[in-house]
Amino acid sequence: MLKIRNIREDLRLKQNDIALILGIKRSTYSSYEIERDTIPIKHLNKLCNYFNVSLDYVLGLTKIKQYPNIKKSINRDLTKKRLKELRLENKLTQKEIAHILNISRSTWTGYEYGIYQIPTLLLYELAKRYHSSIDYLLGKIIINPYKK
Repeated sequence: MLKIRNIREDLRLKQNDIALILGIKRSTYSSYEIERDTIPIKHLNKLCNYFNVSLDYVLGLTKIKQYPNIKKSINRDLTKKRLKELRLENKLTQKEIAHILNISRSTWTGYEYGIYQIPTLLLYELAKRYHSSIDYLLGKIIINPYKK
């Protein structure tokens, strides 16, 4: 799934270099790279900005490395709005989408109201299932490249 190792090696960087960029231990970064642990979206976003690639590319959702006019930061206001739009476009209630994602309805509500940051794995699941862009869902790009 993740392409961070390939990108890091292409740039001839060591795991310790990336760990320093993220402000974490090398062993923590290593566990992300081998997918033993899930990289938090804030670290993944920081890496994508450093590597100058999209979240969708790093997560294997597209072969396009970078979208035009991509923003560096995650827009929490747009994220909550777009999560709700995604749910409504697919004619799902909060209870139904929570069931699909195997989380509680109150947890989904927390994502949709911007109380909690949605985790990387759930974003990936939503993007795959509903043909969406993670960069779009997080407000980094204006138009969802997967919607016609």
